[in-house]
Amino acid sequence: MSQVRVLAGTRKGAFILTADGKRQKWQVSGPHFGGWEIYHMKASPVDPNRIYVSQSTGWHGQVIQRSDDGGKSWEPVDNKFVYDGVPGTHQWYDGTPHPWEFKRVWHLEPSLTDADTVYAGVEDAALFQSTDGGKSWRELSGLRQHGSGPHWQPGAGGMCLHTIILDPRDPERIYIAISAAGAFRTTDGGKNWQPINRGLRSDYIPDGEAEVGHCVHHVAMHPARPNVLFMQKHWDVMRSDDGGDNWREVSGNLPSDFGFVIDIHSQEPDTIYVVPIKSDSEHFPPEGKLRVYRSRTGGNDWEALTNGLPQADCYVNVLRDAMAVDQLDACGVYFGTTGGQVYASADAGDTWAPIVRDLPPVLSIEVQVLQ
Repeated sequence: MSQVRVLAGTRKGAFILTADGKRQKWQVSGPHFGGWEIYHMKASPVDPNRIYVSQSTGWHGQVIQRSDDGGKSWEPVDNKFVYDGVPGTHQWYDGTPHPWEFKRVWHLEPSLTDADTVYAGVEDAALFQSTDGGKSWRELSGLRQHGSGPHWQPGAGGMCLHTIILDPRDPERIYIAISAAGAFRTTDGGKNWQPINRGLRSDYIPDGEAEVGHCVHHVAMHPARPNVLFMQKHWDVMRSDDGGDNWREVSGNLPSDFGFVIDIHSQEPDTIYVVPIKSDSEHFPPEGKLRVYRSRTGGNDWEALTNGLPQADCYVNVLRDAMAVDQLDACGVYFGTTGGQVYASADAGDTWAPIVRDLPPVLSIEVQVLQ
């Protein structure tokens, strides 16, 4: 029988949650790296026992941890993140220039074909690649050297590169998203980049339809349809059917189009999930009711999924990397909250139950199915 492994990164350590394919009884391992912020942890799709972890504290800085036995043991790998060329500057909201500086790794994206290759999105926004299992890193500096770079600005959480999407059909095509600059695409493995923000509108920047400057919270792609992208923006849920060249809003009947997370059903490319938050100043569910919303039509028509979720006095948030789906026939959906709960649905969102409660605030959720 299959085994499901959920990787949860939290404010105070990493946790590994496991169950069989029925996804009813869960075992909890952790905290690994107790007391450290774990912004993201993700396993290689090539070698499921290879797990990469972004570990950081204000005292000791950034460390990349790697496990080659599914999380039983760990080793810190060499962490030489060096910005290529002239550091450059970017503008903060007050208009003053600030030099680029390295703060943390927000997102790790292992290669689809090589367990030793992994990408890292960092703050201040830049993209790095390692081809030796995290021992050394090189910046894909074409992104930061794009002419728009000086006009990128930090969102409320910092100027972070938080989304990395690898095209399963074209290894040279990569999508990334930056808060607050927008989405970008490369078709030559990272040498050159193109902003892909046409159709986005942001009322909080001077030019609401600018080429860059939009606060994109998360982007998702189904591997069977690499030209179709879904985006949760700082206000607005968006869809592109041409690889990001053009976007259209699909917020439809959502109670709020503000949120952080968006994901796609593993077998149904037009079934998408979001968790609406009341506003950009009130980071909790509308009416204090925790509801996942599902669209089976690729947007516009949304239904609230509430069975098993708290529908009163709930004021948690679900952060941008804190939802994932599994690849089982009855698609499992998982998300973690800033209140420390991890919820799971073994029936595509119809019903929910907590895997675990009272963890530290959850920063990221990833899931594996092991045969």
